[in-house]
Amino acid sequence: MAYNHLLLCILLCSSYYSIVLAVNLNNFAVVPASSFEPEAACSTSSANSDPNRASVPLVHRHGPCAPSAASGGKPSLAERLRRDRARANYIVTKAAGGRTAATAVSDAVGGGGTSIPTFLGDSVDSLEYVVTLGIGTPAVQQTVLIDTGSDLSWVQCKPCGAGECYAQKDPLFDPSSSSSYASVPCDSDACRKLAAGAYGHGCTSGAAALCEYGIEYGNRATTTGVYSTETLTLKPGVVVADFGFGCGDHQHGPYEKFDGLLGLGGAPESLVSQTSSQFGGPFSYCLPPTSGGAGFLALGAPNSSSSSTAAAGFLFTPMRRIPSVPTFYVVTLTGISVGGAPLAVPPSAFSSGMVIDSGTVITGLPATAYAALRSAFRSAMSEYRLLPPSNGAVLDTCYDFTGHTNVTVPTIALTFSGGATIDLATPAGVLVDGCLAFAGAGTDDTIGIIGNVNQRTFEVLYDSGKGTVGFRAGAC
Repeated sequence: MAYNHLLLCILLCSSYYSIVLAVNLNNFAVVPASSFEPEAACSTSSANSDPNRASVPLVHRHGPCAPSAASGGKPSLAERLRRDRARANYIVTKAAGGRTAATAVSDAVGGGGTSIPTFLGDSVDSLEYVVTLGIGTPAVQQTVLIDTGSDLSWVQCKPCGAGECYAQKDPLFDPSSSSSYASVPCDSDACRKLAAGAYGHGCTSGAAALCEYGIEYGNRATTTGVYSTETLTLKPGVVVADFGFGCGDHQHGPYEKFDGLLGLGGAPESLVSQTSSQFGGPFSYCLPPTSGGAGFLALGAPNSSSSSTAAAGFLFTPMRRIPSVPTFYVVTLTGISVGGAPLAVPPSAFSSGMVIDSGTVITGLPATAYAALRSAFRSAMSEYRLLPPSNGAVLDTCYDFTGHTNVTVPTIALTFSGGATIDLATPAGVLVDGCLAFAGAGTDDTIGIIGNVNQRTFEVLYDSGKGTVGFRAGAC
């Protein structure tokens, strides 16, 4: 009898521990330590956009897939984090309804005594991903940063005198060489609408006055020029006519060698809003898991063989908007799991919402949620050496993986309102340069930000018409 009981216990206990082991293994990912090293070659085989949509390749601007000499070299992690914190501060300030008063712009950027809107803390340099588009007729290739936190698109234009434009990879766009270019008159509805928003900068002098735009970023970089319309070629055969953009003829400040910026925010000036009648309003992108990979930016709703959202592979959560700041797309986080275990964070900690942003690198969580996440993650990673805080203490959970062939990383899952739960890509969506890609964003009543590291490999679908944001795993 005792023998039978012992045998039964051995069988049951073995089965039990096998189940526990399987569960634990499902909640951790074993990855080679070499996966944390930068890529030396470009690989575009994983990009998986819908060929029937208006889609263009999207790559990391400091990676090997970026156009040659598209930037002046990859900044250090400390510098990238400094820029990223400035951008995050700008988003939080603007989302809360704060904006600095317009400040005087120096004569060097054109306007002696005039002023343009200033957005506290905004840093265009923190953006990470670029696409290459054609502008004008005939189309001229321009490589531009993508940004869901901006609306007005712009490129540098001729004529630019010495010191008025910064060096860029491609030739400056020349409006005089395009048969479809048109400057917007000062006395026009389009100019009045621009002036009523955040980007108006008055008009040029003279009888045939033209509409001017102006932006000053928090890093003191400025761009001003003529508000114009032009033909935008997304890919062969897919064009956007009369696209409103800034033709910049005075740029000043710490810019790198990109050709301009593509605004994907929710305000009327953005590419998304301007093309809503052509592509329906929805848009999506997939940020590649590594800087050596490629993703895509697509306008229009994804095609599906079924009307079921589940059949399309997306998980959806309601989109929130800030009436006074139409640029931003906001979602509500309701829970976080580390290694399969939900964190004990009260729902009230997430009540302010999270701006989902393509240009911010690090996710900023409310204080209570971040403290719980950090504690659980450090516990799961206890076998690795925790480095002392550095990089201006923006990231405080960084590891030294020297001597390890493989690294075991716990999975992190985010749950949103409506029940959508996404498992972040591991390690690409969890760690950046060996550091946990999360930081505390202040008190629990401060709006948070979902940065682009967490978004890697997902097709993120923004559909303002339906009021939803969707996530499709493994899209690039």
